[in-house]
Amino acid sequence: MRNARVLISGASIAGPALAYWLDRYGFQVTVVERAARPRPGGQAIDVRGPALEVCERMGVLEEIRARRTGLRGMSMVDDDGKELFSTTKRTASGGALDSSDVEILRDDLSSVLMAAGGDGIEYLFNDSIASLVQGPDEVAVTFHRGGARAFDIVVAADGVHSSTRALVFGPEEDFLRHLGGYLGVWTVPNYLGLDRWEVIYQMAGDVWGGMMMSVRDNTEARVYVGIDSEEPPATFLGSRSVSEQKRLVAERYKDARWEMPRLLEYMWGAPDFHFDAAAQIHMDSWSRGRVALVGDAGYCGSPASGQSTSVAVVGAYVLAGELRAADGDHTAAFAAYERELRGYVAANQQLALDNMARKQAQDASAGQGPDTNPTNIDDGFYEVVNSYTVKDY
Repeated sequence: MRNARVLISGASIAGPALAYWLDRYGFQVTVVERAARPRPGGQAIDVRGPALEVCERMGVLEEIRARRTGLRGMSMVDDDGKELFSTTKRTASGGALDSSDVEILRDDLSSVLMAAGGDGIEYLFNDSIASLVQGPDEVAVTFHRGGARAFDIVVAADGVHSSTRALVFGPEEDFLRHLGGYLGVWTVPNYLGLDRWEVIYQMAGDVWGGMMMSVRDNTEARVYVGIDSEEPPATFLGSRSVSEQKRLVAERYKDARWEMPRLLEYMWGAPDFHFDAAAQIHMDSWSRGRVALVGDAGYCGSPASGQSTSVAVVGAYVLAGELRAADGDHTAAFAAYERELRGYVAANQQLALDNMARKQAQDASAGQGPDTNPTNIDDGFYEVVNSYTVKDY
């Protein structure tokens, strides 16, 4: 096989999924991750449609289902904690509870995918790509910790703010489309005793509010908050540290009621606090020479799409499959990968734009009652989700 040495940057979802398939197909796979260990925290994410088929082919679907959040429903409360709405048919984070979808914590899914890959995959934690130079036959890579190695193919799977993409394609601002909001997530004790339940706090005059959901058999909870801002991430976030991001959230929610004051107290000590923009990545091409992009690094749909994780899993499967089908010929494989998935990616990104438009309409009518279906998950959503059929490679 040609071009057998593959370096993947990023060990969250798309990276480990791609590593699994490439290893099975006989490639020599190295994954580099800037975090010192698998990163904890993150929001609950969803595995849907063709991504379920990919996970079944990986042999991990049963374990993913065993680790699902298992929510029974959701309720909405006002400033005083008065219940405004309750349902056992759906949740804001996962949609309809009678679907085949699997809602799972990001870090749980990542650990399942990494474990599935086995010992044949080399993981380099606490490191990242400092530079790369493409030659006619290989890519010379220098790592931030000082090492230098050669690979045949490099794949950026390091998320919406991919540093690897920036090295090859240019600055993030050229590709990022900000959707006008920011999302914060952190873990707290399940001190309310929520039983596989999700509570949305409807702040007076504000459609973001906050949300708390019990996870991991009710042993803990995840908190979500949102901030509206048209200011792009480069200026709104800039080089702000995690503590400075926490101060942003605290300032924005300083007048919030319900349980928010206590949840903010827990935020200050939360080691897994994560805060980022609701944004998409749009690229004219997902490859350049021997470097390709997969998942959020190449075509992030944003949390508003409800599909970023599933599209990343499918993208990893297709990229690996096309490399196998082309016997390692990266030029042919990258072109086939893009032909296969670009239409599906565009349709899923549109889901986010539709949902944000619906949210803006809700903004205009704020104060007229709670948004009892705060997602875009309906029949039209699933038409898009299920519009791709998984190929055999």
